[in-house]
Amino acid sequence: MVEHLRLHWRDDLSMEALVRLRDELDDMLGHIRSTRHISNPVFKCPACGHIGPGADPHVSVRATILALTRFGVAAKEPARALEKTWSAYRKTAGLDVYGHAVTSELARPTACAHANER
Repeated sequence: MVEHLRLHWRDDLSMEALVRLRDELDDMLGHIRSTRHISNPVFKCPACGHIGPGADPHVSVRATILALTRFGVAAKEPARALEKTWSAYRKTAGLDVYGHAVTSELARPTACAHANER
């Protein structure tokens, strides 16, 4: 994944291209977890006490930006500026942390999502 980030990163990447890069990294994470049979950790819901596997992990746009400095792909200050630019762009465009349009269906549920699984 780090090599993919290095190969596809450019300083002049548009926000849309950054989201596409995030999508590619997220797909890679899913593929790695699937082929290596890595399962999700088990959690206890603090609201209802249900015990079960946690949600699948995903790569956010911010995690992609932070990885740039962590793995030496980009310098710290340009990455910090990109993080601020992303935050502003995300708010004005109405995007979630993954760079996709926020819909009313994604609103926080009133009850635990796993309440019907019992």
